[in-house]
Amino acid sequence: MFKDNGYERVEFDRQSDVYVINTCTVTNTGDKKSRQVIRRAVRKNPDAVICVTGCYAQTSPGEIMEIPGVDVIVGTQNRKKMIDYIEEHQQTREPINGVSNIMKNRVFEEMDVPEFTDRTRASLKIQEGCNNFCTFCIIPWSRGLLRSRDPENVINQAQNLVDAGFKEIVLTGIHTAGYGEDMNDYNFAKLLQELETKVDGLKRIRISSIEASQITDEVIDVLDKSEKIVRHLHIPLQAGSDSVLNRMRRKYSTAFYKQKIAKIRQALPGLAITSDVIVGFPGETEEEFMETFHFVKEIGYSELHVFPFSRRTGTPAARMQDQVDDDIKHERVNRMIELSNQLAKEYASHYEEEVLEVIPEDHVKEAGEHTLEGYTDNYLKVRFTGSKELIGKIVRVKITRSGYPYNEGTFVRVMDDTANGKIEVPS
Repeated sequence: MFKDNGYERVEFDRQSDVYVINTCTVTNTGDKKSRQVIRRAVRKNPDAVICVTGCYAQTSPGEIMEIPGVDVIVGTQNRKKMIDYIEEHQQTREPINGVSNIMKNRVFEEMDVPEFTDRTRASLKIQEGCNNFCTFCIIPWSRGLLRSRDPENVINQAQNLVDAGFKEIVLTGIHTAGYGEDMNDYNFAKLLQELETKVDGLKRIRISSIEASQITDEVIDVLDKSEKIVRHLHIPLQAGSDSVLNRMRRKYSTAFYKQKIAKIRQALPGLAITSDVIVGFPGETEEEFMETFHFVKEIGYSELHVFPFSRRTGTPAARMQDQVDDDIKHERVNRMIELSNQLAKEYASHYEEEVLEVIPEDHVKEAGEHTLEGYTDNYLKVRFTGSKELIGKIVRVKITRSGYPYNEGTFVRVMDDTANGKIEVPS
């Protein structure tokens, strides 16, 4: 939007006429870091227009307005008005608070992202907001209730991204697979089908996250038949103890979660499943932690994102009794990370000596050799020797040594759509 209005984007450490700070509020630390960055921008150029947007701006506009030097606040909606507000402030020199009640918003804010600096994977946002209200989470108050993007706009944006050179599209949102829950005759499964059949030249579709409750038989059927949806799903767990899940107000039991995993693995053998786990939730006993530990082991994830519980002011969990001591939390985090590393190595070991498709993303020169890094469709990070011309292409790589955080491989050939079929490119 700024580029279209004649602005030039510069790095944050350079002096600028306008600073836009996109804030986070998922934890109290997010708020604190956001305030620090706002103050840094004010110090850099006291005459610049300081515009603050994002989640912290949405939940605490009054707090932000009190920071000397802040001129414009826009929350997580009406962002298309941002430049008008900035230019209005330049005329009047009056502060502008453009934040409105997010809970009243029922329409997805259409904002196309035509390009990304990473040329290999493009993120495509398909929905906004969440209706779950888990006890540890502030997000519904900063992003509002669930609303889905118009399917036609999703397909058009996907086609534009593929035409711009992206081979892989990652579907994102706050509650991504809740897409369509606010529609009468359309759902996530139908969107996946249409992306597969209607977007010309798209090679990979990745789903950023899917809740166990959203893995319907229809979704499983689409995944089973798809040739483009990758063999990797991120299915948040948060806790493997029913009593903790209950306190978190998560809408499933461990038995339900386990049954969904079994069903999807039956349809998709070799599927990589990653997940989120929160340890040290209020009241979590050693016994409850071990329930989660054993459950994680039983499911056999290919990788975990492990978080110590963070008291987010304004959430029910922050007010709960029996907060877990920080030392206990961090000790449990370390045990869970150790388990995650072990499971990741076990998963990767199944693919040693296999030839997999990789899209190289990064290029590093080490000891005179050109090393490429990229991900397989089942989210294994692979390093191999090859020229930087291969970045963004789909290449076949033989895994010579499995491991974690990355696997080592040998370049085999480039997969390319040419009239003569596959072509080979020497490394």
